[in-house]
Amino acid sequence: MKKIFLTVLFACCLLLGFAPPTEAGIISQQQEIEMGRETAMQLEAQYGVVQDEELQARVNRIGQKLVSVCGRQDIEYSFKVLNSNEVNALACPGGFIYVFKGLTDYMPTDAELAGVLGHEIGHVVEKHTVHQIEKQMLTTLVLLAVTRGEALGLVQMAQQALFAGYSRTDERGADKEGFYNTVKAGYNPYSMIITLNKLDDLAAQQGNPGYGLFSSHPEPEERVKRVMKLIDKLDVHPDVVIEDDDHAYVCEGDWRFNISRSIGSNKAKYRAYLLAGSLWTVRQRGVVNPDYFVVYDNGSYAHIYYDDIQLLTVYSQEAGAFGTAGNYAAACTDLLRQWAAVANTNDANAKAKKKK
Repeated sequence: MKKIFLTVLFACCLLLGFAPPTEAGIISQQQEIEMGRETAMQLEAQYGVVQDEELQARVNRIGQKLVSVCGRQDIEYSFKVLNSNEVNALACPGGFIYVFKGLTDYMPTDAELAGVLGHEIGHVVEKHTVHQIEKQMLTTLVLLAVTRGEALGLVQMAQQALFAGYSRTDERGADKEGFYNTVKAGYNPYSMIITLNKLDDLAAQQGNPGYGLFSSHPEPEERVKRVMKLIDKLDVHPDVVIEDDDHAYVCEGDWRFNISRSIGSNKAKYRAYLLAGSLWTVRQRGVVNPDYFVVYDNGSYAHIYYDDIQLLTVYSQEAGAFGTAGNYAAACTDLLRQWAAVANTNDANAKAKKKK
């Protein structure tokens, strides 16, 4: 009876020229989950799921870590990688979230994937697709009244809403929710800055503004500015100084780490954001232990970690006089140990000032 009442209420509002409420509450949680599951099954049938257990487990691990701090805990979330080279991600109603294989290749770090998944979780938390479907239902009120809400065509509506894109307001809301979730979950605060910029780069390459992910009402510069304002509130250090796309450095006091080479889609400035944000995440754990910096040498490239936090990947083509990526990574690690001393001193001084 509640659904019939709401249906008649909406009809009256429309006939009398009044604006109906934007959040109708017509779709129950169970209906949301059911239409999300059906939509998810069709996506998997269309694209297939990548047969890579390690990749699937990694994406799910990142997603579930973000879910643990998100603003909606009344549903179960799933995260899978679809077998497509498209750089995209989708959040079906009910918590069924997908990234495409092309996106995991274009954004290889956990930080970047966290930025994307955090954004998609934001759409689920705020029920953006559900609210869009409820608005679509206003055009089919007669059918709803006759069928008592049983023949809603919800799956078809979910698909239409999913691929139609979101409003600017919804995108901003998902950005904000995603940003706070990535930070609370312990990921790089610059995660979403990097993803937004890299998607804008891809759009320019494709000659298609708003390509793929985050394509609705593209306003990348404004969205980056809004996320940067959120980062400023965190007082993130060390600082990032960008000279141009291919020259940037990370600094704190007199300490400086130069990054003067772009590698593929990873511009020098994005690599600087990854390093600076990761170092900020490191110091959130307390006193920085210089012995926790380690190098994993893979030949043509080497990963630098602090404990379980990936800081930077260096490559043989930037090794210069060091000869190999591993040797260069070792030199970088020595420089990062110098930063640890600077950071610990600065943090101790800041705490002392607060006590006074």
